[in-house]
Amino acid sequence: MTDPEIEAMSFEDAMKELEATVGKLEHGDATLEESIALYERGAKLRAHCDSRLRQAEERVEKITMAADGEPQGTVPVEGL
Repeated sequence: MTDPEIEAMSFEDAMKELEATVGKLEHGDATLEESIALYERGAKLRAHCDSRLRQAEERVEKITMAADGEPQGTVPVEGL
């Protein structure tokens, strides 16, 4: 299940929130229900970060090289 708020986040913002979420879970002050909600949100944030990283890797892989080994341009990756 996707979360529109998370989907709109940049990689950096999602990573910051994920780190804060993990910190809250590690601290251990949350109730069981709060911990479950934090864990669920953290899982969504992690999946979003993974997706953003895969997209970035695909873009890097699509950089075309000239015969002399210098970057020549890029090939657009659909969906970015």
